[in-house]
Amino acid sequence: MNQRSLLLSIFNAAIRAVSGKESLILALKNKTSFKPDLIIAVGKAASDMCLGAQAIYGCNTPAIVATKYQHSHPDLLNSAQVSIIEAGHPIPDENSLAAGRLLIEKIHALPADSRLLLLVSGGASAIAEHLPDNMTLAEWQKLNRQMVASGLDIAEINRRRKSISLIKDGHLLNAFSGQQVIVCAISDVEGDSISIIGSGIGDINRATARHEVIVVASNQTARNAAAVQAQTLGLCVKHNQETLYGDVFELGAKIGTFLRDAGKGVYIWGGEPTIELPDNPGNGGRNQSLGLTLAKEISGIDNIQVLVAGTDGTDGPTDAAGAMIDGTTFRHPEEARAALNKASAGDYLEKVGDRFVTGPTGTNVMDLVIAIVE
Repeated sequence: MNQRSLLLSIFNAAIRAVSGKESLILALKNKTSFKPDLIIAVGKAASDMCLGAQAIYGCNTPAIVATKYQHSHPDLLNSAQVSIIEAGHPIPDENSLAAGRLLIEKIHALPADSRLLLLVSGGASAIAEHLPDNMTLAEWQKLNRQMVASGLDIAEINRRRKSISLIKDGHLLNAFSGQQVIVCAISDVEGDSISIIGSGIGDINRATARHEVIVVASNQTARNAAAVQAQTLGLCVKHNQETLYGDVFELGAKIGTFLRDAGKGVYIWGGEPTIELPDNPGNGGRNQSLGLTLAKEISGIDNIQVLVAGTDGTDGPTDAAGAMIDGTTFRHPEEARAALNKASAGDYLEKVGDRFVTGPTGTNVMDLVIAIVE
């Protein structure tokens, strides 16, 4: 098996370990006495999480799935019990507001003895929203574009979103007057706090019903599964840490310097870098920019291969997950530097055949960098 095949095998093992469906089945297998009257799933992994809930509770429970465009699982599309709304991400749109209205309407309609299962994953901040009367969608979109382009980390972005939204920061569950709610979350934030995931759409800080929060998958889950798979393949794991935070260009230089001096083995990082975008950014995302920056650092070195990818299968506004790079990736240095400056790393990586595309993965636990040093 060549190095790229090894990297793909390790990455796929990580994704399987945090699958929305399998994570829900594992988390709820001992909670079969809890019979939800409504299932709400919000985020990029909403479809797969809903399938996991159906595997435990059956397919007759009414469900609402609010997810990103083209992230609906085919098995749910023809279900009479499941209402699906696909909406904009990372920038909210009219469907995001429609999703928010539907969530509020359905929760308000639940009777006093009802039970609610709320499934939350990353992307919920944009996918479902309910705004105050003094905020228009256009104003909200402008603010979100500014925050995404600013280089702020997700915790700060979500803090600002919570200060405006009428369904985030626990407000959604404050509208639930039923008997019991269980919140299951796939974490895409540092620290795995339900108050930050999806801008706190699943936060129980305002809930009056009996409540429980279960974080069913995280970056640590994925990284540990990646490490186990690497060892199964006969490789030695030398590094496995959630330290992938900070500016992509600074991280690329730091990791590149580390790998140039590293011994033979597998090195794994997890987290979510930030990137400050120029005006009119090109085709790319933080993982493609980080991958191309790393390619610059290891250019000409023939014993290092690196996979940089978002676990959700999408990097920013593109259909790529990230990049799979080596010492030959940066072989057109002038074009590569221009691509980095214009935030169009995706175009360059596609040209040289190092753009990494997976399609939607059914999960979202931030990003992974996996390196093999021979």
